[in-house]
Amino acid sequence: MSFAKIYTRGLLGLHAPLIEVEVHVSSGMPSLTIVGLPEAAVRESKDRVRSAILNSGFQFPTKRLTINLAPADLPKDGSRLDLPIALGILVASGQLPENCTDDLEFIGELALDGQLRPVTGILSIAIACQHDQHQLMLPGPNAQEACQLPDFKVFAANHLKEVCEHLAQTQCLAEIQTIPVDTNHFYKCDLADVKGQLRPRRALEIAAAGGHSLLFRGPPGTGKTLLASRLASILPPLKTQENLEVASIYSVANANHPFGQRPFRANRVKLRWRIWACYFWMNCLNLIERYWKFCASLWKPKKL
Repeated sequence: MSFAKIYTRGLLGLHAPLIEVEVHVSSGMPSLTIVGLPEAAVRESKDRVRSAILNSGFQFPTKRLTINLAPADLPKDGSRLDLPIALGILVASGQLPENCTDDLEFIGELALDGQLRPVTGILSIAIACQHDQHQLMLPGPNAQEACQLPDFKVFAANHLKEVCEHLAQTQCLAEIQTIPVDTNHFYKCDLADVKGQLRPRRALEIAAAGGHSLLFRGPPGTGKTLLASRLASILPPLKTQENLEVASIYSVANANHPFGQRPFRANRVKLRWRIWACYFWMNCLNLIERYWKFCASLWKPKKL
């Protein structure tokens, strides 16, 4: 077979659109061409894929290879397409059986020795994959994120050779078990730690009970951030969809966050500097206006 199609995913914000990696092997001068709006990291994948295939014990075809990333109008970025490109070359060149990748999606970056490296945005990719009722093959370090979804088949591998052995059914990989979500979360910052502050505590309780907005105002050091950081400890637990939305944001940002906990961000430092900058420029403009008024009062036109 000289043609192969492998399914994978891209990242567009929090969405993960489906990408079809089409590989065609034809006669001609040995070359490898990637089309379909690939960015620099995708264009450089040809060198990583070539070394990974050779170091995994397979043969890299000395023919003309054309790789199309469909849809062609969607920009492709990141190194998560290395694994599907390598598998497409192996299937198209006849080193892997046909139709062995049906109902499977592949994500992963390849090292030169064939090792699989983790990528970002795995949870968004897993949610989209589950919605299309596909199975997912990903690097081992990313398995913990994807197995948070219930009723979803995930396979994790650490090397390209392990993936090929699973597809050839010579040594199948074990399915990753789903981790049950713990609803009893203990926040590091709890409202019970606050002593006194009766009125702000009462305001937090009313805002949490009614879903109201809350604004703390006061001089530095009075406990505004301390109280705001403990609002999450008295809120009801997140729902399943809310958990996935929060975890997807942190997964795309490649940041760690305990699954099931409400996020809190204290950006008071940046806000404080912005306030001081605005105050500084307002004073500068006020001084300039006073200076021009003073100069205008000194200049008096002569009477004719």
